[in-house]
Amino acid sequence: MKLYLISDNIDTQMGMRLAGVEGTVVHEREEVLSVLNKVMEDPEVAIVLMTTKIVNTCPDVISELKLKLSRPLLVEIPDRHGSAKIGETIDRYISEAIGIKL
Repeated sequence: MKLYLISDNIDTQMGMRLAGVEGTVVHEREEVLSVLNKVMEDPEVAIVLMTTKIVNTCPDVISELKLKLSRPLLVEIPDRHGSAKIGETIDRYISEAIGIKL
């Protein structure tokens, strides 16, 4: 099983490549969805890492896939700027999944 990175910047991709994780740098919604569809078809990929900025390009699609798919696991990671509030994002996903505001 492999990890795959979908990033909005080269720095994150280079860092993950040093750890042995392949990835792609994209910037537009259509590019993100195209790469994501291609990665989801690969049976070797178990976890897809996506930077916060990438998730924000198509949050509706990403949220829906997180709720419906069992594989691959879609994981949001902060980029090198670290400006995202991951805790709030996790709270929002849990609230959407169980239907209760936390």
